Amino acid sequence: MPRVLVVDDSLTTRGFVRSALEGESALGEVEVVEAVSGFDALRLLPRGTYDLVISDINMPNINGLELLQFIRKSERHRGLPVVLISTQSSDRDRQRGLALGANAYLAKPFTEAELRTLVLEQIGKASAGGPARG
Repeated sequence: MPRVLVVDDSLTTRGFVRSALEGESALGEVEVVEAVSGFDALRLLPRGTYDLVISDINMPNINGLELLQFIRKSERHRGLPVVLISTQSSDRDRQRGLALGANAYLAKPFTEAELRTLVLEQIGKASAGGPARG
């Protein structure tokens, strides 16, 4: 069963992502673990195995870009696919996230279908011999 860590300070966004992923039959059963901040994600990462991290960029304390940098520097988690989500949708913002090591960047607002397609793509890459799970 794929396990996805969703990191966003917005309860609404976390709920939307959970609903989109848990209702997707192509993914099979998906376990969604929610983190309310980058700090919360750093606390949860060592406590489990994840197939994907979906993280907002704009969060207090530890933002999504800082979380991404931690994941890419961590020996245990560096191969973990990370999708950044953000209301910042300029090409400059997208390039910045990808340059820091994000596997994909999805601008808010996005549809359930866009999210599901991206998650299927990222989890499929990882399970097809892509980067090791974190």
